[in-house]
Amino acid sequence: MFKTARRGLIKGAVAAMVMGLGLSATGTYAQAETTLKIVPHSDLKILDPIWTTAYISRNHGYMIYDTLFALDESGNIQPQMVDTVTTSDDGLTITMTLRDGLAWHDGAPVTAADCVASIKRWGSKDAMGQKMMSFVDSLEATDEKTITFKLNAQTGLVTLALAKPSSNVPFMMPERIANTPSSEQISEFIGSGPFVFNQEAWEPGTKIVYDKFEGYVPRSEPASGLAGGKVAKVDRVEWLPIRDQQQAVNALKAGELDYIEGLPHDLLPLVEGDENIKLVDFNPAGNQFTFRFNVLHPPFDNPKMRQALLYALNQEDFLQAQIGNADYYKACKAMFGCGMPFETDAHMDGLLESNFDKARELIKEAGYDGTPILLMHSTDLAVLTNLAPVAKDLMEAVGLNVDMQSMDWQTLVARRAKKEAIADGGWNAFITSWTAGDLFNPVAMAFLNSSCETALFGWPCDEKIEGLRDAFARATTKEEQLKIVEDVQGAWFEYPTHIHLGQWNQATATRSNIDGVLPTGAAVFWNISKN
Repeated sequence: MFKTARRGLIKGAVAAMVMGLGLSATGTYAQAETTLKIVPHSDLKILDPIWTTAYISRNHGYMIYDTLFALDESGNIQPQMVDTVTTSDDGLTITMTLRDGLAWHDGAPVTAADCVASIKRWGSKDAMGQKMMSFVDSLEATDEKTITFKLNAQTGLVTLALAKPSSNVPFMMPERIANTPSSEQISEFIGSGPFVFNQEAWEPGTKIVYDKFEGYVPRSEPASGLAGGKVAKVDRVEWLPIRDQQQAVNALKAGELDYIEGLPHDLLPLVEGDENIKLVDFNPAGNQFTFRFNVLHPPFDNPKMRQALLYALNQEDFLQAQIGNADYYKACKAMFGCGMPFETDAHMDGLLESNFDKARELIKEAGYDGTPILLMHSTDLAVLTNLAPVAKDLMEAVGLNVDMQSMDWQTLVARRAKKEAIADGGWNAFITSWTAGDLFNPVAMAFLNSSCETALFGWPCDEKIEGLRDAFARATTKEEQLKIVEDVQGAWFEYPTHIHLGQWNQATATRSNIDGVLPTGAAVFWNISKN
């Protein structure tokens, strides 16, 4: 049934493109007077989608901010806030002009200076942004609506990076807000997107409220993926972070809720066959579970200890424990995803097969002294709950001393940013998940970034991996890129930054009167109507 629902989603998206933007007979947008009630995958505590990669903060970003470019349903780069783009004959100057009608939620016009400040803040934090900025000699607002990049070498990375679909997304913010250092969280939440964050109605842990932005001017193109016209078809969206998923399903079945972002796989039988509920998938390319090391502290400061886990772990145990239903998961050794453009098993022979003898051999060579390994365990994010206990069992099977500490996801997200020693609130490892849009090539994959202090939490530091990521950004043919991807996987084996633990999909459950869910890779709520 789920596969049928996914085909229906694609057909529905095509139908939405045919219907355009839902204009009424008078040529104006139909006035909605509805509230969409959503159960998000997590509570929202961190409101800065640049400071953190947490998907709940990314989804919040898509509610209130807009982007210069976006990927359509076919993965093509499309202008969003941008009207025109020109590139000089030598490829070293790129000029972008903003489209008309852009305004911030406080009524001020969006300017090129706002966008330049936003790009610089994002580019100092995000893995793909950092790599893009390494090609930039200067970035300036040459007038109120014109953004000019001066490059030091030709690259196709600029528009691709600015169309990055997932964490960290290059959201545009007013200059005064974007001037906040990326190491600090912003304290004002003004965007130019289709919804306004209603901070007065926000009840942390209970309700997050967004109101339709009447001043938003959508693009004229039909919505497609994250591109095209972002038409808000409801007046209000309420996120209700209900931790008891059984309670959420009961409320959905009773018509008290409209949408559950991530339906736990073990609760699928409760809704399958219910004519009042639809199952859809806004992320058909799927997700990848990921084990992340902190290389700053023992024992994972030693690459041999990290290599040991490449042998000790296996994907099937994690996928079975967390997903269970084989229709929704796939063991996949390709670092950049199976079914994706850069799928390869190069340098993966013998890995991820729970070869305990090989793991113990490497642990002995590393001189492991029994130091406790602090493994953070997320307890309230349903799709991660069972993963850390599996890791603990497999790690202890090869002689490691694991201190698994349980906490809610938002606490984990805050703690993983700490570089302090374990005794001072630091950490050694945790498990998370990435969407396909975050890991489809070596530049996009944030956990592969090995630029030391500027790398993502975990802070890997390896010149060889960084050199290969640079080479990928400069490559001009698919053949060159594929060869680099193979070399990247070889370099990753020598200096592991993370471990990929298998691919999986998840259903979103909605009431049958909810239409317009798009295959975007992120939970977005424009184009959705409640009939």
